Amino acid sequence: MFHQLTDQTVNGSCQGAASACNKSADGDALQLPTFSTAAKVRVIITFSLCAVSAVSNLVVLYAAGNGGKRKSHVRILIMNLTVADLLVTFIVMPVDAVWNITVQWQAGDVACRLLMFMKLVAMYSCAFVTVVISLDRQSAILNPLGISEAKRKSKIMLTVAWTMSVILSLPQMIIFHNVTITVPENFTQCTTHGSFVQHWQETLYNMFTFVCLFLLPLIIMIFCYTRILIEISSRMARGNLLSRDVHLRRSHNNIPKARMRTLKMSIVIVTSFIVCWTPYYLLGLWYWLFPERMEETVSHSLTHMLFIFGLFNACLDPITYGLFTVHLHKGLKRCCQTSNIRPELENNTGLVHRAHLSTPKQIDSSVHNTDVEGNESHSTSGSRPIRPVSKM
Repeated sequence: MFHQLTDQTVNGSCQGAASACNKSADGDALQLPTFSTAAKVRVIITFSLCAVSAVSNLVVLYAAGNGGKRKSHVRILIMNLTVADLLVTFIVMPVDAVWNITVQWQAGDVACRLLMFMKLVAMYSCAFVTVVISLDRQSAILNPLGISEAKRKSKIMLTVAWTMSVILSLPQMIIFHNVTITVPENFTQCTTHGSFVQHWQETLYNMFTFVCLFLLPLIIMIFCYTRILIEISSRMARGNLLSRDVHLRRSHNNIPKARMRTLKMSIVIVTSFIVCWTPYYLLGLWYWLFPERMEETVSHSLTHMLFIFGLFNACLDPITYGLFTVHLHKGLKRCCQTSNIRPELENNTGLVHRAHLSTPKQIDSSVHNTDVEGNESHSTSGSRPIRPVSKM
């Protein structure tokens, strides 16, 4: 997890070589980090992103979870991605903000190991669930007749994704621990210092995390959505999707729109993932290979900005899937309509009550029309009573 590596320059931890904890590059006593202006800006923006991400993802989770008794596998995928984003929102963001405020680690050794584990679980789950969605969309486009097996396959892939997220994060609980220095003063940090015998071992672990957390998911996503684009392009070239006759004969007349919606969503997913995380992980790759050169070239303000930009992906996910997913969009509309039913009923009840006081002869017809037409009275007979059908 690259987050653990930039913390040593941003948060002032001693997660690097042994000299980073006790000496500077020139052999002088280490100057302890402070809560700088860049760190203050980072904390403010992080807490703002945390609030936005929490609200948007909770709204998506509520809408997807209350869209009906039977949940489609697409909504299940969205709910899992939302849960992963909420882990980032409630674990990664607050821990990073508070850590920047306190500068050193003050939560103890157990919290150090547990939170570093949970942070990496959150990051892995976001990447892996996104991969599952990519594989599911590829299967839906390339094999539309296998929809009956889609839900079972998505559940299996989700189980594998969450299991792998936990397994790959377990080393965090071993390599992270509290380290305290006494020169120039007592300073405690949650770090990997001392967990690796040689530097190349730490670099190997970081590269493995980089491949699993970013590079491999990125390759799979690009591969899946490239196949989707090729398949849709070939169908459109043959005229199968744009044929009016085929369009009218289908039982669901929104199939062409669904294909285009998937196309747009795939572009947005890949673009947001690449744009948000590529700069951050490239900076991490630079740090792992050439730490001294990066520290001399890259300012701490830039590392702050790139990390915040990566967290912004948690805010983009609910927007992306909310705009391009039919079930979620309908679920949000259903929630809004449900919230408006109560005021309308109260208004209609007041109208019926006033009508009863003014024209007692019209109460039966008013109540009848309110019940049947759903809170709207369509009676145009004025003061004339409604005749029974048998007498007309």
